Amino acid sequence: MSSKTPVIAFVSPKGGVGKTTAALTLTSELLFQMQKPVTLIDADPNYPFKRWEQLGHKPDLLNIVFDENEETILDNIEAAKANSSAVIVDLEGTKNMRVGYAVSVADLVVIPMQPSALDANEAVEAIKLVKQTERGFKRRIDFAILLTRQSPIIKSKNFNDIYQQLTANNVPVLPSNLIEREAYRTMFSTGFCLHDLEEGRVSGLAKAWEDAYTFAEAVINRIKDGRKSTQSAAA
Repeated sequence: MSSKTPVIAFVSPKGGVGKTTAALTLTSELLFQMQKPVTLIDADPNYPFKRWEQLGHKPDLLNIVFDENEETILDNIEAAKANSSAVIVDLEGTKNMRVGYAVSVADLVVIPMQPSALDANEAVEAIKLVKQTERGFKRRIDFAILLTRQSPIIKSKNFNDIYQQLTANNVPVLPSNLIEREAYRTMFSTGFCLHDLEEGRVSGLAKAWEDAYTFAEAVINRIKDGRKSTQSAAA
């Protein structure tokens, strides 16, 4: 099981782009779809999932590991792969050995960014980190941009401009965006996973479920395609 367990790492040098929200949203959806154990490794120095877990509504199938430093990250990932259907790693954005080690074993690195020029510049730094890790570990590492905090009403001109710039420069962008919704904020204020929130008590919850599904499908499909490409290249 461990050899097939996907590792998805979330990296962003800039705070406030929805990195941790995206990590919990994906974790929630994978738990709901698979109904099998999922491990979330909190490797952000701020440990955003400590308070969330302390609220007391963590599903039994979710295992949260609070990683300490570069000496423990690979061991924690390998241990998680041995008993999980998926491993999600929420990383800090700075360049350091722990981030590099985690990225080196990831099946996919997700780089969340808001559709702005400032965020695009920061995302470039994250892409450089992935590329440098690729060279250092002599292993192809797949990555993709996740556009976040999009208005639920309409895509702005700025959003469309940034998206076109990314695709014009052959930067992979996931075909799913993390739209700004109350349900995502409610997860962190209540301690529940997305599918454990009650419909009718959270505004736009059904839409958030749809978004989470398309997000998870985009991630799963990209990992599957990446593995097929690797197998074809090795044949």
